[in-house]
Amino acid sequence: MQRIAIIGLGLLGGSVGLALAERRPDIVTCGYDRDPAVRRRAAERALVTAVCETAAEAVAGCDLAILCVPVGAIGAAARDLADTLPAGAIVSDVGSSKQSVVEALAEALPHHTVIPAHPVAGTEESGPDAGFASLFQDRWCILTPPADAPPEAVEALTGLWRSLGAKVEVMDAQHHDLVLAVTSHIPHLIAYTIVGTASDMEEVTRGEVIKYSAGGFRDFTRIAASDPVMWRDVFLNNRDAVLEMLGRFTEDLTAMQRAIRSGDGEALHDLFSRTRAIRRSIIEQGQDDASPDFGRGH
Repeated sequence: MQRIAIIGLGLLGGSVGLALAERRPDIVTCGYDRDPAVRRRAAERALVTAVCETAAEAVAGCDLAILCVPVGAIGAAARDLADTLPAGAIVSDVGSSKQSVVEALAEALPHHTVIPAHPVAGTEESGPDAGFASLFQDRWCILTPPADAPPEAVEALTGLWRSLGAKVEVMDAQHHDLVLAVTSHIPHLIAYTIVGTASDMEEVTRGEVIKYSAGGFRDFTRIAASDPVMWRDVFLNNRDAVLEMLGRFTEDLTAMQRAIRSGDGEALHDLFSRTRAIRRSIIEQGQDDASPDFGRGH
C-alpha cells in the first residue's frame, strides 16, 4: 500500500495516522474530518501527511480507506465516497460493532472490497488531541471480512495492522459482536449506569461522590467519560448482542442479591474466587498492568 485515506481524525483516526507516520513512513496518508476545527488541529499535529477539505479529495488515488467515524455514521460516510473511491481500493473501519458495519458498507459500496476491522484499543479521551502512535501496540485488531472477501486483501490489511504493532485475529462479525458485548459494551453500560445512579441520589450530594470516590467508583467514572456519540451508536447498532448479554447479567445480579439477602457467604466467595482468577489471566496475557493501583502514576 502506498496511499491510505483516513476519514475521521479523532482518537482512533489520529492514532492510525501517527502510527503510520512512525512505523510506515513509506505510506502517504490523506485525512478528512467534517469538523473544520478538527481539520485545523489535525494539520497542526501532523496527524496525517495531508489534511483534505473534502472526503472525495482524501480518497482520491488511495489503496485503502479507513472510516474512523461512529458506527452509526458509517453508511453515510461510505456513500459520500462512493463516486470517487478508486475501484481497487479496500474499505475498512475501526468500529466497535461489526455486523451493522458489514451491512452498511455492503449496501453503500456494493462493488468495492470491504474488510471491517476493530482495533480493540482506546482511551476515554476523544478528539484530534487524543491520538498517539503507540495506541495499538500489543493490542488486538479483529478483522471481520465477509465470506467473499479476496484473501489477498485480508492478508494486506492483516499485514498493515501488524506493522502498527497490533495482534490480528479474523472472526465472524456476529461472533465478534457477542464477544465484545461481554468484554466491552456491557462494562461500559454498567459504568454509565452506576455513575448516573450516584449522580441522581438525593441522599448523597455530587460533591460527596467526587470527594470520597474509592478505587472502584473512580474506575467506573473513567470508563463513563468515553465519547457519548460513539457509545450511543455502539449500543444501538449492537442491540441484539447487548440485550442478550444484559439479560444474562441481570440474572446473575439477581442471584447475587439472593445470596446477600440470605447470608450465603459461600456463594459470594465462590464467585469472587472465579472472577479473581480471570483477572490474573488478563494480566498474564499482557492485557493489563499488575502494578499497584493498576500502574497509575501519582
